Amino acid sequence: MPRESESKSKPRLLTDDRALEAASEILSGEYRKRGPARLLPFLGPAFIASVAYVDPGNFATNIQGGAQFGYTLLWVVVASNLMAMLIQVLSAKLGIGTGQNLAELCRCNFSRPTVIGMWLLMEVVAMATDLAEFIGAAVGFNLLLGLPLWIAGFLTAFATTLILGLERYGFRPLEAVITSLVGVISISYLIETILDKPDWGQVMYHAVVPHFAGNESVLLATGILGATVMPHVIFLHSALTQGRIVTRDPVQMKRLFSFEVADVTIAMGVAGLINAAMLLMAASTFHGHDVTNVATIEEAYLTLNPLLGSAASSIFAISLLASGLSSSSVGTMSGQVVMQGFLRQQIPVWIRRLVTMVPSLIVILIGLDPTRTLIISQVILSFGLPFAIIPLILFTTRKNLMGVLVNRWYTNVLISIVAALIILLNLFLLYQTFFGG
Repeated sequence: MPRESESKSKPRLLTDDRALEAASEILSGEYRKRGPARLLPFLGPAFIASVAYVDPGNFATNIQGGAQFGYTLLWVVVASNLMAMLIQVLSAKLGIGTGQNLAELCRCNFSRPTVIGMWLLMEVVAMATDLAEFIGAAVGFNLLLGLPLWIAGFLTAFATTLILGLERYGFRPLEAVITSLVGVISISYLIETILDKPDWGQVMYHAVVPHFAGNESVLLATGILGATVMPHVIFLHSALTQGRIVTRDPVQMKRLFSFEVADVTIAMGVAGLINAAMLLMAASTFHGHDVTNVATIEEAYLTLNPLLGSAASSIFAISLLASGLSSSSVGTMSGQVVMQGFLRQQIPVWIRRLVTMVPSLIVILIGLDPTRTLIISQVILSFGLPFAIIPLILFTTRKNLMGVLVNRWYTNVLISIVAALIILLNLFLLYQTFFGG
């Protein structure tokens, strides 16, 4: 254990070492406490990853989906979240089993042209991701404080840089801040759900019975999928687990993996409920009052006021701001992981923050529709998904890489079906876009 004087001067030793010491005792069977205390040291990576699943892109797609089609696309949210859980479990397992992240394994196992191509594609995905998240936070500041959007953009850049600066103090402070922001979003949507009083019969039906309602619903469904199952965070999650708690003992690796499964289940469960609540709010409040043309986040904010009161619109803006700040920070972390993994190159996080916010500021300054930009960015993300999922499947099925954590046969079947569904949906969207009229 660190001395007291060291702990005061180096917060990293205090916060990280306590978690690591407890985790080591639990994995070796020496820990005496029971109940939730045994799980706490392992919670964190999935909560950081889960932020990408409740980013402002989800606000845009879920609100438009709910306003236009009511509860019809709720099953897409449910299915996307289940797929996301499976994918994130495999990503976490890859980091634990190999000690490497997905980008590093791609660099070691694929040809150089393939690696360069994948890196470029993932950089485009990272830019599209940051576009959605950065603009979302700026819109949140704009709605909440009444600031001009360009000032809100610079305020967003400052706030996210501060959050990213916590990384120098270890993983625990950053995890705590990100988890707190997820908590703010969760409480906000719990209150919204109480206020909007959804039709629970319709909710239960459409949560499990698949329906589409025309080509536009397919576009929105693909956007919801892209916003829910995000390629950049598949790379990030493997990096978050690869060196956080390290063990090479087969028995302890299995125990560690079981705790990570719990971490993913809780974090992604919360993210799924938030996503569902977004769509329910739009379905019951907007579609339920025949206000189906809510095309932007700003319109949603303004429309909530007369329908549910000023408290509802303020809570909506707070949740959007928390979502934008947390997800934009996580998006920048993902970009770092991708560049370091594919190219063995790393730039200071503040430089990456500056570079990735340029497209967002351009969009703000030239006056493009933020909500439409968010939705298009989510569609771009969905096209990047196969290039993250397929390598993930290839590596997690290799016994020589994964050891005792290699996929079981039924896991391979399930993840193959998920990958096939995602690719087919994207191909269908391409056909509809270019030939469907």
